[in-house]
Amino acid sequence: MEQHRIDQTTRSTSADLVEELLKGSQQAAARLISLVEDRDPRSLGYLQRLSPYTGRAYVIGVTGPPGTGKSTLVDAMTRILRREGKRVGIIAVDPTSPFSGGAILADRIRMQDHSTDEGVFIRSMATRGSLGGLAPATGDAVAILDAMGYDPIFVETVGAGQVEVDIVRTSDSVIVVTVPGLGDYIQTLKAGIMEIGEIFVVNKADHGDAERTTAEIKAMLELAGRQEGWNPPVVKTVALNGSGVEEVLSAVWAHRAYQETNGLLVERRRRRRKEEILRILEEKVRERIHRSTVSTGQLDELAERTLQGELDPYSAADLLYKALFLPGS
Repeated sequence: MEQHRIDQTTRSTSADLVEELLKGSQQAAARLISLVEDRDPRSLGYLQRLSPYTGRAYVIGVTGPPGTGKSTLVDAMTRILRREGKRVGIIAVDPTSPFSGGAILADRIRMQDHSTDEGVFIRSMATRGSLGGLAPATGDAVAILDAMGYDPIFVETVGAGQVEVDIVRTSDSVIVVTVPGLGDYIQTLKAGIMEIGEIFVVNKADHGDAERTTAEIKAMLELAGRQEGWNPPVVKTVALNGSGVEEVLSAVWAHRAYQETNGLLVERRRRRRKEEILRILEEKVRERIHRSTVSTGQLDELAERTLQGELDPYSAADLLYKALFLPGS
């Protein structure tokens, strides 16, 4: 009877939180994102309840080297979108503090002019050691804001450079931001994020040789042999005063129209769903392995045997796999 009351309370709490969120409660959204970041078991039920309300928002990824003004650009685009009456979600992924485990750059401070605007939701998330420029819970946070009706949703990456390719798996359009005067760094972009950009922005165009940087990017895009039918535009901006920002948004909407016309947006989102299912499956398998090996001591035993030279790691992994998933084989 006691367990039944606990289950009823949990379902009631879940329903209340979801209802508050769907009504537009930013407090409910912040609480749910925190639960997702902490991998709280309760978050699964909440996300399942919200799933039917997702899939409407257009997700814009913003990536590029540190110091190029990504946050300033997102802030400037948000101002324009708010004047148009759009509700804007912003997820800013920052490096992890080695002391608290939280985000250390706090984009919410840099965008504090929007802090009292109910039409804007800003959340800083820590990478928590994850490579690829995003936090592990970024996709779930996007789904939460999507269910609330925020559209578009910006996802700003941590700014680590070439390894930030996860953003293409999370967004519908990717903006790569750079600045004049980076020199050889422009060349190194070819090996990483240069290949995933669909709109390129040369920010701080009032400093340095913006024309040369723009020409270099266009030349590299020609050499890269981009997808047929879409030629990524290169837009010069001064995000601090808003110069060129409307052109960036126009390029985003043009890219959206191109994808919708050619069926590419649906296919992109289908791939995203497949990857999301695999990610959830991998987490479940990892949890099962962890629970089983910790409770039985199998992993410790196999590690010791490999240390003593009785087994190689591949054979040990094969034995563990058979014990967990092919019992009796």
